[in-house]
Amino acid sequence: MTTPELIMIPIPAIGHLPPIFEFSKRLVSRNDRLSVTIVLIRTPFTPEVDSFSDSLADSCDPNRIKFIRISGQTLPSPESIRSIQTFFPQFLDSQKDAVREALLADRANRGSPVSTVVGVVADILTTAVVEEVGKELGVPTYLFHPSSAAFLGQLLSFPAEFRPEVAAGDPDGEITFPSYVNPVPNKLLPSIMLDGEGYATVNDHIRRFRKMKGIVLNSYVEIEARAVRYLEGTNMAPGNSSPPVFCVGPVIDAKGQGKLGEITTNSSIEKIMTWLDDQPRNSVVLLCFGSVGSFSDAQLKEIAAGLELAEHQRFLWVIREAPSKEAPGMPKDYLDYSESGGLAGKLGEGFLDRTKGRGIVCGWVPQAAVLAHAAVGGFVSHCGWNSVLESLWHGVPVLAWPMYAEQQMNAFYLATELGLAVEMRVDYRMEEDTVVKGDEIAKKIERVMDGNSETRRKVKEMSEAARRAVVEGGSSFDAFGGFVDLIMKNKPID
Repeated sequence: MTTPELIMIPIPAIGHLPPIFEFSKRLVSRNDRLSVTIVLIRTPFTPEVDSFSDSLADSCDPNRIKFIRISGQTLPSPESIRSIQTFFPQFLDSQKDAVREALLADRANRGSPVSTVVGVVADILTTAVVEEVGKELGVPTYLFHPSSAAFLGQLLSFPAEFRPEVAAGDPDGEITFPSYVNPVPNKLLPSIMLDGEGYATVNDHIRRFRKMKGIVLNSYVEIEARAVRYLEGTNMAPGNSSPPVFCVGPVIDAKGQGKLGEITTNSSIEKIMTWLDDQPRNSVVLLCFGSVGSFSDAQLKEIAAGLELAEHQRFLWVIREAPSKEAPGMPKDYLDYSESGGLAGKLGEGFLDRTKGRGIVCGWVPQAAVLAHAAVGGFVSHCGWNSVLESLWHGVPVLAWPMYAEQQMNAFYLATELGLAVEMRVDYRMEEDTVVKGDEIAKKIERVMDGNSETRRKVKEMSEAARRAVVEGGSSFDAFGGFVDLIMKNKPID
């Protein structure tokens, strides 16, 4: 008898891979017959992602989760690239043939069928690839949505009269979306939605969302009741029943098993954790801005000034070197984080010496493991959804400082809608020249570290709700079971 197999095709990006890997682990632990194959599309322009995905793969049971790696060397031709905003989606679409052929070759190489594909799961920008594979294999397709239910509701409800160019020219204009209580200012919309070609590209994916047999959300009902109600009541496919929605979150890598960067060693991470062990409970603020976030030299100096103004505040500040404009890519760890290193001059002369003992400046750290430490009481974050869920899981309030993608919406959602964060600047964008001054940074850090704030109380409440949601009898536990039941009902197709 063959065993059921689910195929996952994630976006090759550091913010998207951990939840897909964790979701896969939970699937196979929930059903001892099910296996998962994850297709890893390699990119020629982000080798760091390849090594990161390999480090995540090392934590998986090879008997239950296998990997197919696609070289991804085919790039959209220069004349076909419609805009900067659409380059990455176009790159993913161009991998359709390579993914399909690799999956068919893999099945042929196995000889007699040992597994039966019961479905293919897309990430938000791999829907074209998944649609192609689903048709080839004759199986249903599903969506794993790695961001909030509110943001999915927003994507599904842009008004017909919306024009990206008009919205981009009217940053203070507002749009009402049913998954949010408050009107959303245009200036908070993701950059891709303010670009004509980008908006059209996203709409192509949204049309495929509506055809899916089910949508899995990395969130939990207790935090997003309004948005989930909207999604459950939305007729996503006019004339047909809506795809069922499964809130299975928080799906997070609580141990931080992915490894990013080559400079930060295990020994330096151990030193950081030992330093945290010596700090009082809830006394340290973590500043960390994701795998892509970086700041101008001017902004780095202001953050350093803010930390100095907050005289007694302990801190752990993760800084990564921005890529040059001539050679775009991902930020990297600095070679030297000491006072004699090149970074020191960017923070202001003597900053590292003056803050020695009460603060650490370093490269990549396992963020989830740091947030789990009792000494950490606040988190200055870019508000990527994984980071949001990690902060809520560990009950650490966020100072919202978004950088790119949908992070402005996440910051708005946390701070304005839910009261679960303090706002730094919800409309901050990494690519713009805005510089937040040190005195403002110091005041906002003081607010987020307030041990008696209403924000901290609410975050603690949502942390407890998250932990109840994922255990037996919890909302996410039950939704997870519902999704497993759905995929296991699919007819065997070999």
